[in-house]
Amino acid sequence: MAKVDLNEMYANLGKIGEGVPAVINAFNDLHSAAVSDGALSDKEKELIALGIGVAVHCSYCIADHVRSCVKAGATRQEILETLGVAVMMGGGPALAYATEAIEAMEAAGI
Repeated sequence: MAKVDLNEMYANLGKIGEGVPAVINAFNDLHSAAVSDGALSDKEKELIALGIGVAVHCSYCIADHVRSCVKAGATRQEILETLGVAVMMGGGPALAYATEAIEAMEAAGI
């Protein structure tokens, strides 16, 4: 399995932002608004985002949202249960991508 380099992704997002800053700024605003505390905590919202990333097979989303889940205080068990729901929704392909979340958790030390 290829390793995801989030630093490379962030650098390339910066390059996209140089060309279309309004798009990147709007996306960043959307992201901030979507994961900010409300009826659901930022941790719960990041867990949802991780589950969706697994279900839609986005390696960068998985790595980024595992990092965000950990930062928001998610436990290993909470992340594992999120992966279980994602697999239920996405089937076998989601199960394969869930293994990337395990790698990201281990890299984060949880």
